Amino acid sequence: MMRKSCLKRVVLLFAGCFLWNISLGACAALSLDEAVAMALNQNPQIKIAAKGEEKAAANLNAAKGANGFSISASSKFSISDGADQIYTNGNSNGITASMPLYTGGKNELNIDSKKDAITTSELNTARTQENIVLDTIKAYYDILEAKKTVDVDQESVDNYQAHLTNVQQLYAAGSKARVEVLRSDVELSNARQTLIKAQNSYDIAVSTLKNIIKMDRDEPLSLTDDFSYRVFDKDLYSCLDYAMVNRKDLQAAKLAVSVAERDIDIAAADKKPQVDVSVSTSWDKQVLPSSSDYNYTAGVSASWNLFDSNVTNSNIKAAKVAVEEATLELEKEQDDVDLAVRQAYLNMKEAEKRFTSTANAIKQAQEDNYIANEKYKAGEGLMLDIIDAQLALSTAQLNYISAQYDYARYKATLENVMGLRDGVTK
Repeated sequence: MMRKSCLKRVVLLFAGCFLWNISLGACAALSLDEAVAMALNQNPQIKIAAKGEEKAAANLNAAKGANGFSISASSKFSISDGADQIYTNGNSNGITASMPLYTGGKNELNIDSKKDAITTSELNTARTQENIVLDTIKAYYDILEAKKTVDVDQESVDNYQAHLTNVQQLYAAGSKARVEVLRSDVELSNARQTLIKAQNSYDIAVSTLKNIIKMDRDEPLSLTDDFSYRVFDKDLYSCLDYAMVNRKDLQAAKLAVSVAERDIDIAAADKKPQVDVSVSTSWDKQVLPSSSDYNYTAGVSASWNLFDSNVTNSNIKAAKVAVEEATLELEKEQDDVDLAVRQAYLNMKEAEKRFTSTANAIKQAQEDNYIANEKYKAGEGLMLDIIDAQLALSTAQLNYISAQYDYARYKATLENVMGLRDGVTK
């Protein structure tokens, strides 16, 4: 009966996964491309940036509407009474339609600015997506590095445990002093402390990735991709040139200068005449117009601001200062991008050199560790040789792991600061 009950539960589990279109493997396994896709689809920062596009589109519609017809209605009801007059009541109603004929170019310039605002919002969304891609890649590699670090630290614990067992046996046989047992026990304890910290770092790395891709925090996670070395064949100056053209935030900063320059013309439009056309109708004494109570008016009106206590001139001056500010901001952005590209490129090259130089160190450290242990077993080696050899082995392994994933992360960072949109590298 117990076997039948277990079998029934397994069948129900598989059926549930099928109904929800989720396979058991897909619940836990995640490739780098899948992680990036989940982040782009679910990360709230991207959704927030997309709301900026919606807002910019609404502002454009409002700017276009300011250049078209507007209709307004009015109604007034009044009563009067007093010692010198008899009680009376009345009402007046009216509807007016108007449209600007000429605004000194102000409305048209506003429309152009709102169009640029949409482009800026789109660039901001694209840059946000690029940054989320980078965050996802780095978090993915952080997990892989943390997992391998745990493996190295676990191996170190196992080696120290095996060595402690050997020392205890030798001590029991009378060939080793108790101080060596104590020293071995201390080294094992230290290795376990390092392992605990590494396991915690791994858990934090997993939580970080899940937070970025909005994955269930309690769902098991297994990563299917790993580091694969690929040469980055662009030189530094090619990277710099590419970044200056393709970085979305630089494009937005350049656009901000154009918008600021247009704001000067918008402010200066207040010095030009404003011309409107309007049509209106009005009636009194009843709620709706009648054949005996209505009138229509059509006309063109023009206004010209001859003196406004220097308000317009001050606005023009402020707009010119804003241009200077936007220009300086663009220069700062360009300097920041230049520095970011150089740093990422040099860091990547440094990690690449470490990666190639540490490849053989592990084999040498493993051989040295083996020799040290065998000599100690034979009574010819020292405790210090064991400790030094184990430390050298762990250091070589961790250096190799660090160089691998540093290269992967710096390569992804370089692609990000260059403005490469589809820079998913493994």
